[in-house]
Amino acid sequence: MDHKMQKAIEEALSGIEHRDGGPFGAVIVQNGEIIATGHNRVISSHDPTAHAEIVAIRSAADKLGRFDLSDCELYTTCEPCPMCYSAAHWAKIKKIVYGATRQDAADIGFDDNYLYEVLSGEHPNEFMKLTQENREECLAPFNKYMEDKERTPY
Repeated sequence: MDHKMQKAIEEALSGIEHRDGGPFGAVIVQNGEIIATGHNRVISSHDPTAHAEIVAIRSAADKLGRFDLSDCELYTTCEPCPMCYSAAHWAKIKKIVYGATRQDAADIGFDDNYLYEVLSGEHPNEFMKLTQENREECLAPFNKYMEDKERTPY
């Protein structure tokens, strides 16, 4: 087994041992070297976004001092959920290697199928109401941002 995935598995096991959250681990790799690790910390941090991949991405970005991780790879013990996949996308990560599938996760109670169906338009969102208000007023910060010639694009 590749040492990168082995480290992700060790992270997952550590999270279980410390009762931090679910059985998920991840590492960020740059130039073949592990630069950041993470395991699910949803329970210990009281943060529903503290999935292993998010924890590892935050750690790597902090270590490198930048949000662009396009020269990095993500190794994770399970196929990323939509949130983690999106985070990897926003971090510009070009390669994700995963072990278990989303169906494997669903089999032990971590079922994201509903979210996949809502996002793909296969199922209407029945649990969250999405409404739009005050569009014109909310465009003011957008306009100010666009006027800022020194903004950092991302």
